[in-house]
Order: sequence, then structure tokens, then C-alpha cells
Amino acid sequence: MSPKELLSFLKKNLKESILDSRIDTNKEGIKQEEFNNIWLEVEQSKFRDTIKLLATLQYPHIAIIAGNDTGESIDLLYLFSIYYGEKFKEISINIKVSLDRKKPSIGTITDLIPGAQTTERETKEMFGVEFVGLPDMHNIFLPEDFPKNVFPFRKNEKGLDELVQNES
Repeated sequence: MSPKELLSFLKKNLKESILDSRIDTNKEGIKQEEFNNIWLEVEQSKFRDTIKLLATLQYPHIAIIAGNDTGESIDLLYLFSIYYGEKFKEISINIKVSLDRKKPSIGTITDLIPGAQTTERETKEMFGVEFVGLPDMHNIFLPEDFPKNVFPFRKNEKGLDELVQNES
């Protein structure tokens, strides 16, 4: 499936759930081979359906979840690829979901994609996102005794230097 066909397939099946979409085509490497990125913004309530739909085509490979505190919301950008490992056929699919900044919460996808666990745990620690159903909630980057309800990647948080000085 080409990127254009893939985006049409997603739009047909997800309809109004897609808030925004586009395809970016770039060239990379010495031979300037084309590489495609599909960018989607979906309603939070349909995010899980989006992942299930991707899995009907091919098991999606998750790279990471990137977070952004906009001051009004916590935006998560899930970076996936399908046709992973197939030379010059891989398509990057980047899916944005906006969460309520006051209580950012979304269902885990670890039951669909077990490899998402590490990046969900990192996002939980750094942005304070609750991943409902995440089987392992232990910190992986911050120490377990790190102050509760302090999330280093939130815009309004104190820097780590300031936290350390207050401990002294």
C-alpha cells in the first residue's frame, strides 16, 4: 500500500475521528531514496481503534512517544512505522493525541503492542500522563523517591537543579 492509499484507508475507516492529516515525502541517503511520513491527529477516544486498524495491515513498530506540554494540553506524538524492515517500503506514521493538561490520561496500548511499555513509562514519569492499564508503573529514569507530582518535562515545573538545592 502506498502512503496515499494508506492515508485514504485510514480516513475511510476512521472518518471524523481524524482531526488533521498530511503526507510528507523526503529524500535520504546517497541515492536520495524517498521516505514517507504520514501525520495524523486523532480524537483521543479513537486512538486505540486507530492502532487496531493499523495492525490489520501489518503489526506496527513503535519507536517512541514524544510529549509536548503546550500550556493548555499535553500532546502525545506516537511514532510508528509499518512495513518495518522492508527496504524502501517502510512508512512512518506519526499519530498525535491531545490530553487534558489538568488530568492527562489515556489507555495503555501495551496489550496491543508490548514494546510500548518503556516509552509509556517514560512519558508517565516526565509528563505525568496516566496510562490506564499499564502493567508496570515503576519509574525507569527517575529515582523512586523523586518528589511525587513533579514532572520534569512540564512547562511549569522546577528544574532539577532547583529541586536538588531545595533538598540540601
